[in-house]
Amino acid sequence: VQLVESGGGLVQPGGSLRLSCVASTPNHYSMGWFRQTPGKAREGVAGIDTSGTTFYAESAKGRFTISRDNSKRTVYLQMERLKPEDTATYYCAAWPGSAALFRSPAGVRDRGSWGQGTQVTVSA
Repeated sequence: VQLVESGGGLVQPGGSLRLSCVASTPNHYSMGWFRQTPGKAREGVAGIDTSGTTFYAESAKGRFTISRDNSKRTVYLQMERLKPEDTATYYCAAWPGSAALFRSPAGVRDRGSWGQGTQVTVSA
């Protein structure tokens, strides 16, 4: 099983980025994006199931959009109006079961697969 993220980088506050993650997991798996900063626990950002139903953390609502293309086995995270506090390493994951499980990174870790992460830095 392999997940490979791309699209991270340095962006100014208010800017946009689109993260991509190509996965070798089955298409019926839910997928999601998570982020982590040094010294803090990994937190869920958004999740999406195979039919396209989406879930978001409060911090992501209205600014981030998760989507997936099952034909390409790819999940995306479009991030708009980025803030310095969005700076983190972003990870994608895939797991069997409800996409709402993105709210429990530990639960995803127990049953799912993770990418290696891509760094997003929001700074002037």
